[in-house]
Amino acid sequence: VQLQASGGGLVQAGGSLRLSCAASGRTFSIYAMGWGRQAPGKEREFVVAINWSGRSTYYADSVKGRFTISRDNAKNTVYLQMNSLKPEDTAVYYCAAGNSMAVATRVRDFDYWGQGTQVTVSS
Repeated sequence: VQLQASGGGLVQAGGSLRLSCAASGRTFSIYAMGWGRQAPGKEREFVVAINWSGRSTYYADSVKGRFTISRDNAKNTVYLQMNSLKPEDTAVYYCAAGNSMAVATRVRDFDYWGQGTQVTVSS
């Protein structure tokens, strides 16, 4: 599985960004998908995940109510809509995929990681 993330950038606090992740390789619809992020000097942390059908999602408490994940299996793409961004959301965001059909809830639930895209939120 190859994952290509895009859509990062610089935004002011309170603003919005939409990340996209295009997957290629094995049949996209059988994988749980999601996002993790890593800030400088910190470990990678779980952000959000969606199961193979798109009917089940799981959000980290820090982004609940502000971020929304969705997927389009016909386009082999997963999206992350980020609203009400805060400076503490600043990090490199990584797209991820897991072999399980269930929704992931931890970083270690993912088996594949794409290259990251930088998100910077200024105060």
